[in-house]
Amino acid sequence: MATVAAGASLGNACSLHFRNTQFSRTALAPPRARASSEIGFLASQLSGLRVSYDDSRRFAGPVAAPATAVQPVARRICPFTGKKANRANKVSFSNHKTKKLQFVNLQYKRIWWEAGKRYIKLRLSTKALKTIEKNGLDAVAKKAGIDLRKE
Repeated sequence: MATVAAGASLGNACSLHFRNTQFSRTALAPPRARASSEIGFLASQLSGLRVSYDDSRRFAGPVAAPATAVQPVARRICPFTGKKANRANKVSFSNHKTKKLQFVNLQYKRIWWEAGKRYIKLRLSTKALKTIEKNGLDAVAKKAGIDLRKE
């Protein structure tokens, strides 16, 4: 560490030094009183200073995270109809209202795609399922702007 009168040490690489005043009232005081007044002097000198630490060690470069496959997050929105959660009030017997979400009834379904001659696994709402049964998968996908060849 450093002596109280000479300065203060701030870590391994940085230190602050103060010069002693020539005419000090603490020179005539007993040793214990002198130490406490020097600490007070040091604290008063440090009160207005801004201390910064310059680390001379530099890193070689940015640390890269390991490459992992990012999976898309399954959102609670139907891609065919655009249906999403509805904000509603839950009303108690005493008519106290609290906010709640009414989610869409989404189902994972394997649907036969006639043009592609294969099954496609989709997550869609039950309303979209009824629409697909009525109009056909190609017509509903075209109206929604979905390219089934990618999936």
